[in-house]
Amino acid sequence: AMKMEILLVEALCGFKRTIQTLDKRTLLITSNPGEVIKLGSLKCVLNEGMPIYRDPFEKGLLIIQFSVKFPPYGWFQPENLAVLEDLLPPRQEVMMTDDMESVELTECLSEEQHRGFSGEAYEEDQKPRGGVQCQTS
Repeated sequence: AMKMEILLVEALCGFKRTIQTLDKRTLLITSNPGEVIKLGSLKCVLNEGMPIYRDPFEKGLLIIQFSVKFPPYGWFQPENLAVLEDLLPPRQEVMMTDDMESVELTECLSEEQHRGFSGEAYEEDQKPRGGVQCQTS
């Protein structure tokens, strides 16, 4: 499948993009207004793919896999978020219960930084754990 990256606004509101075929023609790809293109969506164009085996004048499907580029952090003023939220489908509401603990998401660290923190949360749990022990020779 051919890969195509589109912007979030294009994924939600439609887009027009050009691609060049292997036989050097330019195709205008257009999404339908109101059709939401999701990350990983597969769409196809009939008769623009690779030639069909034993019938070089017939072509198969040109399959396009989409990725969606989100805007960078801070692109939107926080005071305008209510306007955006009113335009989008409603978010799922979650009822907080006594047996839940509220936590906050943060940016992930790089792999190197993460390795330094890997055991810190469980330092107090130094007892041997049950289970099958690996035998080394």
